Order: sequence, then structure tokens, then C-alpha cells
Amino acid sequence: MQNKFNRITWAVAIAAAAFASQANAGGYQINEQSVSGQGYGHAGRSSNVNDATIVFGNPAGMSFLDRAQLTAGGTYLNVNSRIRNAEATRANALTGGLPQSVDGSSEGDMVPGTLIPFAFYAHPVNEQLAFGFGVYAPFGSKTDYEDNFVGRNLGNYTELRVISAQPTVSYRFNDQWSVGAGITYNRVDGELRRQVPQPGMGMADPDQDLDSRVEGDDDGWGYNLGVIFQPVPETTFGLTYRSKVDYTLTGNYRATNPDGSVAINPNTLEPLEDNARLNLVTPETINFSVTQQMSDRLKLMAGASWVRWSRFDEIHVTNDAGDTITRENQDYSNAWAYAVGGEYQLNPQLALRAGVTLDFTPTSDQYRSARIPSDDRRIFSIGAGWTPMDNLTLDVAYSYLTERSTHVDQTRTDHAGTAAETQLNYTADYKNEAHGFGAQLTYRF
Repeated sequence: MQNKFNRITWAVAIAAAAFASQANAGGYQINEQSVSGQGYGHAGRSSNVNDATIVFGNPAGMSFLDRAQLTAGGTYLNVNSRIRNAEATRANALTGGLPQSVDGSSEGDMVPGTLIPFAFYAHPVNEQLAFGFGVYAPFGSKTDYEDNFVGRNLGNYTELRVISAQPTVSYRFNDQWSVGAGITYNRVDGELRRQVPQPGMGMADPDQDLDSRVEGDDDGWGYNLGVIFQPVPETTFGLTYRSKVDYTLTGNYRATNPDGSVAINPNTLEPLEDNARLNLVTPETINFSVTQQMSDRLKLMAGASWVRWSRFDEIHVTNDAGDTITRENQDYSNAWAYAVGGEYQLNPQLALRAGVTLDFTPTSDQYRSARIPSDDRRIFSIGAGWTPMDNLTLDVAYSYLTERSTHVDQTRTDHAGTAAETQLNYTADYKNEAHGFGAQLTYRF
């Protein structure tokens, strides 16, 4: 087995993990930065100024707040996945080129329950100028299949976390126009695992597979821009742009034997450990929304978001010297999401909310994998805001996400040095759904 083997194993694993998602927006994007917005399906993300979470939704909106406020909270995501008709095979020259079935289970529910927290502070200095700051998660994913997962040769564990810190400023020119901008410092880290067939072992004993693991991290800078136009007090238009962020993930790869010892390259007799790097770009996004005050109690919202997922066209991994290790086509396409929602002020203390979101996947049928078994989504949300006193509001929300049933038919080749290449295949039908429970507290100074 050549040194190239562990590099390719690391490369494909981390690239797949970096773009896995089950419970969030399309791709691996996370929508959970506002519970008040969650209640109406984030339909008015760029135009509805409700609390300090507007620091994320549209930095221009901070100058529409009447006083300083702090908003903190989180959403707990509970994901359920059903897997049907799961099958996996392996084949190489030692099996005569004939695929042999891989034994294993397909329990589903591979996404652990996850809490996604956030915190924002907005401080109007005067009627024109405002400053703010936020800490939140814009991207992230976690999948954790059972130990005996039938598709474990193609990926059984993925965890990716991106945390952002955003100082922000906005300026309101007059009653109609406001602009805002923020700079984001972003930190990404992840851990990835899959089981790798040992070269020279044939297909007889999958229990002798190597445990391939990698950890990597990096940081990067980005920015966001926003504008709000309010032609009349009852109508508000909002537009927000969030930039791409470039990362170079670096980390350590290690393959271990079933007894926990580091595996040895049979050709070089060196431990199967290596360094590698992957250039990762989180894509830019554009959100447009409109908020219309229909009456003293009712306001309606509609919005659309566009994400430039076409940046993820291929995986290009290099070694420390800059030499290409592998290129793989991923064929992501730009994706849209649409939302409509409303809020009804039942009385001075209680506001009721509801919304519907259509979120279209950027993945293609040809390249959908065990790490990314997702499809188009519909999200139904309800929520409420309770203000027992003028300076305090508690917001709660619930969302139900259901995905279109989808099919995975994934094939890959593991290179094994002097041994024949091993062909791996995994097929299954997936049906995913998720429940989101959110709560946040806003205190006005």
C-alpha cells in the first residue's frame, strides 16, 4: 500500500464531511440564529427588525432599534432518519472481481440531538448610528452512524463546526434608508471517520478494516453588508449579502488496526499517518425580504435566499508540497429557499407567529452520498413572543422539517498500492425529518 492511500482516504473523508448536513438549511448551512425569526420561518430575515438578532439578519436594521438590547438563546434540533433497502458490496482481484456483500445494520437516526446557541448585542448610539456584536454558528453538521453500519466503508462519522464572531456598524441616513456592515472572524474544526478495507486481506473479514480518522481546523475572515429601505412606515424592504470565506483545513490523519495500534504501510513499513490540506470555501449568500404592516396587530413577511453552492464543484486536495492528490467532481448547484410568514399581536404582551419555508437542495442525484443523504425540504414553523414587562421578552418557536424521500447510490475506489483497487458500493433509500425547539431571551437597557 503506497503513501498515496492514506492521503486519498483523508482527502475524500474530510471533503465529504465538510459538506454534510441533515437538519439545517440547504447544503451545510445553519439557519438557527434567531428564535423570533424561526417562529415565522425566517420569512422577514432582512426586513423585520424585532430584536438584537437583526445583527445577523441585516446589520442595517440595528439603527431602527430604539435602545440597546441583548438577545441570547438557542435551538435544539432533533433529527429522525429512516433507511430502507440498504446494501453494500466490496470487490477486488482477491474476490475475482465479483462484488461480495458487506454485513451490517442500517438503523438510521445517525444525527445526534444538537443545541445551536447564539448571542447578539445591539447598541444605538443616536438616531443615526448603531453598533453591534454577535456570536453564532453559520455552518455545521454532525452524523454518527452505528458501529456496524453497513455503509461504514464510505463514511460513518462526520462532525463539522463553524463559529463566527461579528462586530457590526449601521448608519441611518433618514426615515427611509439605512445601511450596515459587519466583519466576521470564523473558526472551523472537524473530525471524520470511516472504515477502510485492508489491502491484501480480501473481502473475507470486514472486522479487520482499518479505522480511518482525521481532525483538522483553520480560521478565516469574511464580511456582510445590508441595506433597508422603508418607503412608508408600513412597508420595509431588506437586502443582505454575506461573503464567502476561504479556509485551508490542515490536520492529522491516522489509520488504526482493530486492536487500536497504528496501522503499518506494508510497502514502506511506516506508520499510516500523514498531513494533508484541503481548500474549503463557504459560499456567499444573498437574502431579500419584505415586511408589510397590514394593521395595528398584523404584519406579513416574505423572503428569498440564494446561495452560491456552485463554488463546490470539485474536491481538490494537495499534500504539503502542493502536489495534487485527488480531484473529484461534486456538481453542487446554486440553490434557492423561499419563505412566507406572519405575526399577530394578540395583546400588548403576546405576539403569535407562523411561517412556511421551501428549501431546495444543492446536491445532485449522481453524487449524493451516505454523508449527505438529503433532498428538498419543507419547513413549517410556529412561535410566540411574550413581553411581561417593557424591557424583557421571551420568544419560543417550534419547526417541523420534512424532506422528500431520496436515494443514495454511491461508488468509490480505494487505492491499495501493489494490491488491486477495491471497489466499494452503497445503496439505500432515505427519509429524513427534524424537529426544532427554540427559546431566546431579549433584555432592553
